[in-house]
Amino acid sequence: MPVKEKEPLIMHPRPSSIVAALYTLRDLDTDVVILHGPPGCSFKHARLLEEDGMRVVTTSLDESGFVFGGHDSLVEVLEKVIKRFNPKRIGIVGTCASMIIGEELHEAVTEVQPDVPVIEVEVHAGYRDNTKGVIIALESALAAGIISEAEFERQKSLLKEATMVEKRHGAASKEYLEPNRGDLKFRVAERLLELMKQGKKGLNILNAKKETAFMFADINLAVAQTAEKLGVSSSIVNMANLDVNVGLPKNRRNAREIKDELTQKDMKIHHIIGGLDEYPIAGNNASRIIGEKYQDFDFAVITGVPHALPMDNMKNMELFSITNGPRQVVPLKEMGHKHVVVEIDLHPKTLGVNHIVESEFGATLRELAKDA
Repeated sequence: MPVKEKEPLIMHPRPSSIVAALYTLRDLDTDVVILHGPPGCSFKHARLLEEDGMRVVTTSLDESGFVFGGHDSLVEVLEKVIKRFNPKRIGIVGTCASMIIGEELHEAVTEVQPDVPVIEVEVHAGYRDNTKGVIIALESALAAGIISEAEFERQKSLLKEATMVEKRHGAASKEYLEPNRGDLKFRVAERLLELMKQGKKGLNILNAKKETAFMFADINLAVAQTAEKLGVSSSIVNMANLDVNVGLPKNRRNAREIKDELTQKDMKIHHIIGGLDEYPIAGNNASRIIGEKYQDFDFAVITGVPHALPMDNMKNMELFSITNGPRQVVPLKEMGHKHVVVEIDLHPKTLGVNHIVESEFGATLRELAKDA
């Protein structure tokens, strides 16, 4: 019997399954989520998610709760949430503390008997892959009749591929990845502008994860606007994972908002490569199109999750990649991406918005193009 190869120990901090569950509930248009655990658990993301319109409250478990349990606290908070916020959909998310002491979320729901759907997510942060938190949340949404079996299976398939993308070339690809701020934006924009001035053929690809597309799209828009200013638009092909017909409610809504704004600003998208939750497989779709039509192109600008694009059909191109992950710089360089730029504050700036947000790299490119 073959011995299963042990996965490497990843020493740098990685995303939490609890947080992943919270974002999934947000994508399902949940009004209020109760975190059943200590007051400080997932504080940063809980606060940021409130910027996106989803209220997050906590049962504030303390030392007494760790010993005697937090059932009564959960019942009390659930009742207060219903009375205070009158939500149409509620989420309850476990934490390391409540799961270790064996709290049963469903018992509190049974006792209170809310007249609205409740998505119970029994999750902790001890899973190797944070996508586990998404799957648990989706399983509960399926059980509550909020998503279909077909959508659940589709999401599971995407999450499996997302995990593999990170293990191949992402945050789970090495035992330890040093944070890196990437290349100097001014120098990278300068080189990109030089190629466009020369009339070189370029691919302009948005392959972003969910709401991060609100800023990544600005970079692709800046490339298209610069090409228009230089009179070389015919040399640029635009691709984007902005399919408005797939995904959980918020992702479809955001895709439409971004796509409509790009259209208003006269940016033509030549190829739709997937939806905002399809970034793990949209890269494969882009690669197939490149192989069929654009292998002779000179450069490519890839924003969002550049490491999801296979290198096979781009290995002879000069690659410009923009990420928001400091630990993604080294893997991208090792893949063969010559220029790697980090938009360090991107995620907090794209929560709670419904319009494209200006990026540092996009602003830099536009400023340089003024003198072109």
